[in-house]
Amino acid sequence: MSDTHVLATAGDLTVLRWPLLDDAGVDAVVTTRHGGVSAPPYDTLNLGLHVGDDPARVVENRRRAAAAIGLDLDHLVVGHQAHGRTVTVVGTDERGRGTTHDDDAIQATDALVTTEPDVGLVAMVADCVPLVLVDPTARVLATVHAGWRGTVAGVTTAAVEAMRRLGARPSEIRGGIGPAIAPARYQVGPEVAEAARAAFGGDADRLVEPDGSGRWTFDLWSANRLQLDTAGVPQEQVAVAALDTVDGPFFSDRAVRPCGRFAALARLRR
Repeated sequence: MSDTHVLATAGDLTVLRWPLLDDAGVDAVVTTRHGGVSAPPYDTLNLGLHVGDDPARVVENRRRAAAAIGLDLDHLVVGHQAHGRTVTVVGTDERGRGTTHDDDAIQATDALVTTEPDVGLVAMVADCVPLVLVDPTARVLATVHAGWRGTVAGVTTAAVEAMRRLGARPSEIRGGIGPAIAPARYQVGPEVAEAARAAFGGDADRLVEPDGSGRWTFDLWSANRLQLDTAGVPQEQVAVAALDTVDGPFFSDRAVRPCGRFAALARLRR
């Protein structure tokens, strides 16, 4: 355990939780790759229907993941993530979208927001950053998928703005930032470094650093935390679970291909 996160059991699953969110009126977890039914290389808790795994196994894994936040599978909402900054507000009418088939998922969105209880939001990742954001007073909840493209496009900023339009106050928002590829492992080319500089200006020097080989490393955790800070979310209300997906108990697209997906899942309690 650390002061930012704890690994715990939820049924057959091993999941990560942020203690900061325990009294925020939400159930929120990040799954690991343990506790599911998928065979290698998706062993065992792959949540991605689009990676070549047996769909029936994925659906069972998703059922188990939903149970970890106290919901049935048909209460989840899954989006087609597009590495952009589109935010979609969902409610009870969208429950079940994308849970058993990709073709009815919420299209081209990288953040989901709700004000309704028992609507399970999902952000799927395998090296990208998953975030859970909640204003416990206004009862506005978001999950965010932030890869490098979404990060430089400002998807986390866009999620906070969408929450604000629904009554959230940035000063009241609490955030959990989940496991992702660690900066030292995340080597990027000049086009990514240039995009980060354009997005973050003078702050980019501490986010993107030359590695001595003609490439750069990119700190996705700090980049998304900076977006929260700039949007008005107090730093002490953000917990970063800085666990590296490359060699941790998670799926990593950089480490092994093909690979499964893990996820951040969250719901507002009644």
